[in-house]
Amino acid sequence: MNFWETVLLAVGLCADCFAVSLCSSVKLRNPDWKYIAYIALAFAVIQAGLLLAGWALGELFAGMLGKAARIVAFLLLLYVGGSMLLGGIRGKEEALELNSFLNVILGGVATSIDALAVGAAQSIAGVDWAGFLPLFVAVFVITALSVVLGISGGSGIGRRFGRWAEIFGGAVLLFIAFWNLFR
Repeated sequence: MNFWETVLLAVGLCADCFAVSLCSSVKLRNPDWKYIAYIALAFAVIQAGLLLAGWALGELFAGMLGKAARIVAFLLLLYVGGSMLLGGIRGKEEALELNSFLNVILGGVATSIDALAVGAAQSIAGVDWAGFLPLFVAVFVITALSVVLGISGGSGIGRRFGRWAEIFGGAVLLFIAFWNLFR
């Protein structure tokens, strides 16, 4: 895989991470850089970790991924998006935010199931460690950057549009959940 193919694949894999971080951060008013770095690092570790796990256990995961992976991702995104949507509609502070370890893990895993599948595909295609390492590094770095941009943008949108941004963000995550399940 050449440089641009690697970068484009990494960008494609982190699109859901960007969407979840953007939508989940609309209630944040002024997130500090320590918080943003924590979330970005967590998402990047989960995304790159699942990519590596898929590559390391490619043949084993290949048969198990299919529809089951889509259902798991669907359920996690349904929970995250549904919580945001209901919290925005009710106007209460109960919507899911990336403010606890469990919520960060749920968001990270929900957005990284596809990385597991890509890692397995790389393994099955016979990509060795030297060929896999650039993708691994690109996925880690680009995921972290996308989450930083998502949280920064989401908090700005939230400051401007308040609870409507939360409702819209929840609806977007639900759309992604159903789109991924039925594509």
